[in-house]
Amino acid sequence: MANVQYYDVILKPVVTEKSMAAMEDKKYTFLVHPEANKTMIKEAVEKMFAGTKVAKVNTMNLEGKKRRRGMVVGKTAKSKKAIVQLTEDSADIEIFQGL
Repeated sequence: MANVQYYDVILKPVVTEKSMAAMEDKKYTFLVHPEANKTMIKEAVEKMFAGTKVAKVNTMNLEGKKRRRGMVVGKTAKSKKAIVQLTEDSADIEIFQGL
């Protein structure tokens, strides 16, 4: 496994209607490094966002979609998505506040 530091684990937040609705239950969705596991994701969230405490992490591996350009068939890159559940006494994640 590659040497993945905590600041390399979280790539970007996922901003969709479903993920915005889940924020009311303190669930935040991120695209993460494909080789990151649940404990790495938990440590990265707690280190990057001050005052947060992670209750649990759910992960999903997303396969690449097939795409065509004329007769050439290819695939988009694989990705991994994580839904992070914070505890009740945890602070909210600030990057989602203005959305």
